[in-house]
Amino acid sequence: MFSILDHGSKLCDGIRRREILRAGGLGLLSAAACNPLTAATSLAGSHPKSCIILFLMGGPPQHSTWDPKPDAPPEIRGEIAPIQTAVPGLSIGELMPRTAPLMNHVSVLRAMSTDDNAHSSSGYFMMTGVPHIPMNAENANPGPPNNWPTIGSVVQQLHHGPRLLPPAIRLPHQIFNTDGSVWPGQDSGWLGHAADPWLLNCDPATPGFKIPHFELTADGALGRLENRRSLLSQLEHRLQQTERSGEIDNFNQLQRQAFDLLQTPQARAACRVDAEPDDVRDRYGRGQFGQSVLMARRLAEAGVSLIQVNWYRGADEPGDTPCWDSHARETQRLRENLIPPFDMAYSALLTDLINTGRLDDTLVVVMSEFGRTPRMNGRGGRDHWGHVFSIALAGGGVRGGQAIGRSDPTGGYPAEGRVGPPDLTATILHSLGYEPETMIYDSLGRPLPISRGQVIAPLFA
Repeated sequence: MFSILDHGSKLCDGIRRREILRAGGLGLLSAAACNPLTAATSLAGSHPKSCIILFLMGGPPQHSTWDPKPDAPPEIRGEIAPIQTAVPGLSIGELMPRTAPLMNHVSVLRAMSTDDNAHSSSGYFMMTGVPHIPMNAENANPGPPNNWPTIGSVVQQLHHGPRLLPPAIRLPHQIFNTDGSVWPGQDSGWLGHAADPWLLNCDPATPGFKIPHFELTADGALGRLENRRSLLSQLEHRLQQTERSGEIDNFNQLQRQAFDLLQTPQARAACRVDAEPDDVRDRYGRGQFGQSVLMARRLAEAGVSLIQVNWYRGADEPGDTPCWDSHARETQRLRENLIPPFDMAYSALLTDLINTGRLDDTLVVVMSEFGRTPRMNGRGGRDHWGHVFSIALAGGGVRGGQAIGRSDPTGGYPAEGRVGPPDLTATILHSLGYEPETMIYDSLGRPLPISRGQVIAPLFA
């Protein structure tokens, strides 16, 4: 399964854009129109700056991953012991043996904080750099006043120049809560849908995975494609009588992108994880997350500036501990379901970027909405905790082999070097060539800085 979603926006006569596109067999477009796509970025040659965000939704426990507390009591340190890494004195959780030898390329921020203990609102803060109003709001929905654009939308808005693929892409699905509510902070907000990062709904680890919406089917010859173009042209004539001219221009651009993508091998190849050798796919792990990370690497190689890979939430996730939300049976979940597949995919990604000389041009960020409580609960798990947690950054000019900031002895609060989401967004954008004071404009033409944070200087020292 593979699809690119739009917002189901209706035209003035009630016809949905998605229905129009499907009439031409081109239901592949999101409403995320970017600049006209007229040329491919070569998979070889110069390396454009890019960022891959691995978003571990649910909140990994800092104690068992990036910030072990071996001297704390058992109910605090947990059962996952620390291991030494390639950097003397820098330890991480024992379930990341593949990552440990690569820690000379990784910087850990051990005093990240949102002070927000709700998935939805803390996630909004992390993905936009702007606090949710109110804080600690679970099952919150997108929309004003919490409609600051996600970081991918900022990149989408600021990008200039021709590009075959859009500047920002999310996969393999949106982040959502158990009740189905989609977190705020994942779309373009007040920037408007033209700045939405593309959303690729996909399951690349599924046997026989295809990307039919990027390919012509066996009966889809170019002649038939031209017939569909003619059909869309006729439909557009009717739309022109009811749609404002600016909206029609946007639709035309989306339509052109559809034909460009279908007819351009480079665009289709970017998502072809099956083009990788079996041993490469095995190194990333054959699960949905691992194969999504592999796809992200290919998209970065194809010139996409920012790719966010969300932890895959399948239908078989346990209701009481979905994804990294380890309220119960934490040790079992970490050992059997969570850390090993992450360790495989993350280490494989870093290794490939190192070996191809792309790590300096590719920032890899491992993040989540928050961490876990310092003390284990009665069900052998940890609960939501936004007061302090850890994230990791590598590549993109970041100096590896260091831990920046420090949590207290229980891993409960920052002890020094606290950083917040505004500083993280400023740092990511800086690595892509956009300084925090760069202005974007809302619908009223008011200038607003892309981040009100500070670049985390020790990362680049």
